[in-house]
Amino acid sequence: MNSPSKPIGVAILGSTGSIGASTLNVLALHRDRFKVIALAAQNNIDVLAEQCRVHRPEYAVLADTAAAAKLKTLLSAGRSSGAVATKVLSGAQAINEIAAHHDVEYVMAAIVGAAGLPSTLAAARAGKRVLLANKEALVMSGPLFMEAVRQGGAELIPIDSEHNAIFQCLPSGTAAGQRPRGVRKIVLTASGGPFLRLSAAAMANATPAQACAHPRWAMGRKISVDSATLMNKGLELIEASLLFDLPPERIDVVVHPQSIVHSLVEYLDGSVLAQLGNPDMRTPIAHALGCPERLASGVESLDLTAIGQLEFEQPDTTRFPSLTLARDAIAAGGTMPAVLNAANEVAVRAFLEGHLGFCEIATVIDRTMQAHSASPVVMLDDVLAANQWARTRASEALTAAAR
Repeated sequence: MNSPSKPIGVAILGSTGSIGASTLNVLALHRDRFKVIALAAQNNIDVLAEQCRVHRPEYAVLADTAAAAKLKTLLSAGRSSGAVATKVLSGAQAINEIAAHHDVEYVMAAIVGAAGLPSTLAAARAGKRVLLANKEALVMSGPLFMEAVRQGGAELIPIDSEHNAIFQCLPSGTAAGQRPRGVRKIVLTASGGPFLRLSAAAMANATPAQACAHPRWAMGRKISVDSATLMNKGLELIEASLLFDLPPERIDVVVHPQSIVHSLVEYLDGSVLAQLGNPDMRTPIAHALGCPERLASGVESLDLTAIGQLEFEQPDTTRFPSLTLARDAIAAGGTMPAVLNAANEVAVRAFLEGHLGFCEIATVIDRTMQAHSASPVVMLDDVLAANQWARTRASEALTAAAR
């Protein structure tokens, strides 16, 4: 493989999370091909400081201003030992500017939740290759985000293992937002999370520690809870409809506990193509970084004989109503997906803090959606207003649930 004459500049938004750490792991295998220009995080000073010492970015950005001041002190103290002088910036606007920086060609968009929307949009509008790990940005803004990709001339490559698998199984040359030729439907696989075999009664008493103990994937706390409720799959269903320009009735979800088949594409002639691999996010990250070439990811080879058997089943939407809520949000359209996402973020945070039962997460989301009349999304302010309204309404629903 020929390396580019000049290394490709990369910015990682959300570098201290699991996706950010995996991205840096892959980049470290290809130092001649990529250069880390910027790392951005919320407030994780110690991890970001160590990442700066190892990967020597030109910029480090923290959303929290006080945390940025502490990071600057930490990095200044280490310069006498030979560390490269990384410029420390702070604030949400600085993250947006890094996403659009002229030296940055690839942007890993991995800031979790609604907080990642502005910077991901900035990267799209600036025409970057956007490695989209923040599904919430696309779920919230929908067609507005896809229009930003088109107008900016950006290249959008999904990082979620499911969407990346579909992307790999589509006809060569299919771009995000373009309906693939000859496809009958796509099938998203779900691990089922840690509560796949748990009764509804047992789920009602589930703790945050249990919900975050995913049997296959190492993920952050919020996305782990989303996996446990299957809301993660609901958000992915909305994302897939937008990424592949397919109506939701042509997108199926099946539970696949082994997490080996990451998703499938069924064609009109009856052929079904699937992407398989060990459950490790470095695989889709390496694919997105190297596409259309293939890069080493550091992931072990898949041993099918050791696995022995692959299992599939239909999701139980009675115990896991989040999938139904997501389909309702797609059907309503407009601002409803943003409301779904915001209510989910509020409810999950309350659960993680011990203020809400696991099964009440879906109840809070449902009550918030029931109170909302969807309106068209014309500009970013429409999304932000719906997001704020939903957070307020969901907080009121939390109070009602507590009673």
